Amino acid sequence: MEAEDDRQFVKYSFYQVAPEWRRLDPETKARGKREVVAVISELSERMMIRPYVLTGTRADSDFFLWTVALGLEDLQTLATRIYSTHMGGYLSTPHSFLAMTRKSQYIDRHSHENQEGKRLKIQPVGSKYLFVYPFVKTRDWYLLPLKERQAMMDTHIKVGHKYPRVRINTSYSFGLDDQDFVVSFESDHPGDFLDLVMELRETKASKHTVRDTPIFTGISMGIDETLDALGD
Repeated sequence: MEAEDDRQFVKYSFYQVAPEWRRLDPETKARGKREVVAVISELSERMMIRPYVLTGTRADSDFFLWTVALGLEDLQTLATRIYSTHMGGYLSTPHSFLAMTRKSQYIDRHSHENQEGKRLKIQPVGSKYLFVYPFVKTRDWYLLPLKERQAMMDTHIKVGHKYPRVRINTSYSFGLDDQDFVVSFESDHPGDFLDLVMELRETKASKHTVRDTPIFTGISMGIDETLDALGD
């Protein structure tokens, strides 16, 4: 078992702005944005916070924050501070996924340039796009012999290696949230991710998927640009 200090909490928080926000006068909106920017800037000194724009790609969320922290308290503080701003009164959270890092039981014996199976620290590569979704497997999957699961995952991993321009970040939610895993994929090439997902649908392991939605396609921007994308 990994030492607790070696693991990280991973949170994807999705925000939707109320229609009333867009009808506020420009100065009031600008003040609210400045307050949120100040919160993100301050708390980024003790945790990783990466914003992504969803305006134009999702109907139920406008942007999300990919946050990595050493403690749950840091995640709670961030949420409280955001909702305490003037803009926070106009924000709702239609989706929220919580997870932790841990070693993979399937990939340790594979050679992988990202060392996904051995890495307990999230290390983003700074791609333009991030694709995120929760993932739930069938209970029957966990009752299969490990050797049988490993064989199916070997195929799954082999397919993934065909798309080196797509970087996966896997985190685990067992007992912490509603899903089994939260997976995110960094890439500068959305077409590669689309082709990867299509090919993975044809693997034997995919029949053990219960749910892998909702799926979010985020565009990486600074927090100032992210809030400006909501409209002046």
